[in-house]
Amino acid sequence: MNEVDKAISLIPGVGLKQKHVGFEWGPGDILVYETNFKLQGPGFPFVHVVRKDEDIYSPILRKLFNESHHIFVGLQNIKDDMPSKNKKPQFVSVSKNYRSVIRACMEELQQVAGMCCVWVLVSCYCVILFFVEAGILLLHLLDWVRLHKADVDEKVREVLQSESPTHHHAYWEVVISFVLQGRMDEARQILMKQANLQPASRPIYQLMDSLLQKMPIFNPGSTQTLTEFDVKWRHWHEECDRYLQDNSFASNRHLETICKILVGDEDTMLEHKELLGTWYHFLVSRLLFFHPTVKPSELHYYAQSSMDMFLDSRSAPEPLDSILLAAFEFDLHQVIKDCSIALNNWWFVAHLTDLLDHCKLLQSHNLHFGSNLREFLVLEYASGLFSHHSLWQLAVDYFDHCPEFGRVYLELQIERVPLETERKALKVLRICEQRQMNEQVRSICKIMAKRALSNNRLGSALSWSIRAKDAAFATLISERFLQDYCTRGSFSDLDLIDNLGPAMLLSDRLTFLGKYREFHRLYGEMRFTEAAKLLLSLMTAKIAPRSFWMTLLTDALPLLEQKEVNTYVHNAELQRPIYNCFSHGTNTVEHTAEEELIKTPFSNLHSAGKVTKHAASLSCCRPGLLCWQFSLTASAKGLFSSAY
Repeated sequence: MNEVDKAISLIPGVGLKQKHVGFEWGPGDILVYETNFKLQGPGFPFVHVVRKDEDIYSPILRKLFNESHHIFVGLQNIKDDMPSKNKKPQFVSVSKNYRSVIRACMEELQQVAGMCCVWVLVSCYCVILFFVEAGILLLHLLDWVRLHKADVDEKVREVLQSESPTHHHAYWEVVISFVLQGRMDEARQILMKQANLQPASRPIYQLMDSLLQKMPIFNPGSTQTLTEFDVKWRHWHEECDRYLQDNSFASNRHLETICKILVGDEDTMLEHKELLGTWYHFLVSRLLFFHPTVKPSELHYYAQSSMDMFLDSRSAPEPLDSILLAAFEFDLHQVIKDCSIALNNWWFVAHLTDLLDHCKLLQSHNLHFGSNLREFLVLEYASGLFSHHSLWQLAVDYFDHCPEFGRVYLELQIERVPLETERKALKVLRICEQRQMNEQVRSICKIMAKRALSNNRLGSALSWSIRAKDAAFATLISERFLQDYCTRGSFSDLDLIDNLGPAMLLSDRLTFLGKYREFHRLYGEMRFTEAAKLLLSLMTAKIAPRSFWMTLLTDALPLLEQKEVNTYVHNAELQRPIYNCFSHGTNTVEHTAEEELIKTPFSNLHSAGKVTKHAASLSCCRPGLLCWQFSLTASAKGLFSSAY
């Protein structure tokens, strides 16, 4: 296979001091820098960022990427077990959809025009034409040429909108261009304008009109066989040649030129290179008037000779010429290789290879590292998309349809997506959850939880830690909630805490937070007995942080004023757990005189002590975190021993 010259990108400043160049690959960029290894001269302290997929930042190509993504996904949904005769129309439709998307971008970007040129030839040509007979081949080639020679239509509008179309300088150029493209009906319409202005020359115009009208065009939907068409075309060709030989159009050089084209005179066609534009337009016109029943297997011979005849011997073929020649030879691997080198991104080769692979036109080509060619190119394209701030979402579907390495690539790339906002983090998280990527889910949740905690957004941090199923971090955040409660006297993010549900079982501290908030709710609803039972269970379960035990004890004081609660607490079986809670609570602080008095049981303390700050102040908002000041008489000091 012939090598295509690789494009060289110059990096400003690098190499001026004759130093070695170092580089590091990134997810979407390359860092290029000059090393300290040098022959002579001072250092060059610059680092250059070289983007390997610069095209993804073009607004026009982003439109192409977005539109083609839906077509790609639709192609993957075509079932493999479907009969080939049913799949063929769907493949043709997919190819045409790709072509439409490319054409929509053609006018805005010149590079896309070249991509469209190759796409229509390779995809439509290879996908459609492998299944058609010889006569239809030329029809598709004519459509291909008309698609990429649209300047004829612009010139027609210019001529027809002029004051005198027949005297316009481009009048005959339009007529000949129509003939070269096989658009005979349009050529006849333009010619009739000239015939109407020249009554004396009307017979030869009518003769030319008759030849153009009678030119046979193969119709695949008719009952006419290819042999019958070939016989009819030869008769017409001989008629054109006969009129040319007897000088029927000698009086009008333009009509004579058209007649020479009709008989397939190559020299006459080459005299109008500016109208043809490219050697492959010349190829199609040459086949139209010389060999309309050309077979696919014969095409590459005509392609090579047409290029040699059309191009100057001193001009070297462009990369596009080599790609088209390889396509005419049905060397699809060479087409893909040359396109990979000539084009600036992987979009074209990835989608083309995918389509050809579905059509079973691309032989399995395993690479040395284990993946096939189709998957390798799709992975490269998708990896490039992941470096863009919005196109990364498209890449996910491409990875999904790479059965061998797609998941591995997705797991590596998804971790590199910057999580600037919670909205974006939720998008990434949803993608990971849908694919059971548990490690990535935990990683994302931990990152967002730590970020929320650093911004003192406790509710968001707790929500993310629960999604991550991170018990240690949930415990830390729960303690922050309790500290915040001790400082402010109320809970934040009540909706979250009230609706923890089974998630509160993630850690003991989170369970305590949820149950303690439930105690607040029961107290606010004046369900004092239930609140007392729940508070007692929290005291005895020992899941509260030590720093919070005294708060639990003070929360119990207002409840003791309620008769039903007082009766419940006087139960002998319950006083020992309460006393134990007192003991653990007071052992955590320095034993001052006041703390010694706190050791008296609730029931005795409530009946003997003198509470200077009444529990009624809690009824409007919260039962806990009041700074109780007990002024107890000296006789109360001995009540503890009398209670037990």
